[in-house]
Amino acid sequence: MRTILMGPPGAGKGTQAVDLVERFQIPHISTGDMFRAAIKAETALGLKAKEYMDAGALVPDEVTIGIVAERLAQPDCAGGFLLDGFPRTVAQADALGEILTNLNFALDGVVNIVLDEESLLARLTGRRVCRQCGTTYHIIFNPSATAEICEKCGGELYQRSDDTIETAKNRLQVYNEQTEPLISYYREIGLLKEIQGDQEIDKVLADILRALGQTV
Repeated sequence: MRTILMGPPGAGKGTQAVDLVERFQIPHISTGDMFRAAIKAETALGLKAKEYMDAGALVPDEVTIGIVAERLAQPDCAGGFLLDGFPRTVAQADALGEILTNLNFALDGVVNIVLDEESLLARLTGRRVCRQCGTTYHIIFNPSATAEICEKCGGELYQRSDDTIETAKNRLQVYNEQTEPLISYYREIGLLKEIQGDQEIDKVLADILRALGQTV
């Protein structure tokens, strides 16, 4: 299976990625992972990326695309892969298409997990963390049995600054602005598979599998 996994913060993309790579025994390839691997291997492109990263600058497209090409050419990708975090722009999507053509690969689809903003905000702002031991809870999906107190150590639970409603709304706005052209791009070429994320985890997975023509 060769696919790209997309979805806004809070849509459950990470959970589905874990299930998919385990089911198909394929590598889960994220931009960060590719950069770290290229830097560790000291490839020419990896060292070039490191220069930009060390300077606090964005890694330019030509370097990022080159690292993606190197990664997808590795033997463990021959049987499939799950791309996460790349492409981020239409230009990168065009470049990815060329890379896949050169490798004689074809995408099975581009999965986009969608969820309404109200539900996303509830997920993003529901996290609570223990001040003492750092245990993480969620007021909807994994609440503490003792309300605002940690079950493990009795510490106070609090909401981190990056989990506030204002921050969550900003994250969603940035995501939507950045990805809408990409979503339209893949829709127009017939690869986009939109999956409703407001279901049980196993049902979301089943919908993804069906959309990609896989056995549920």
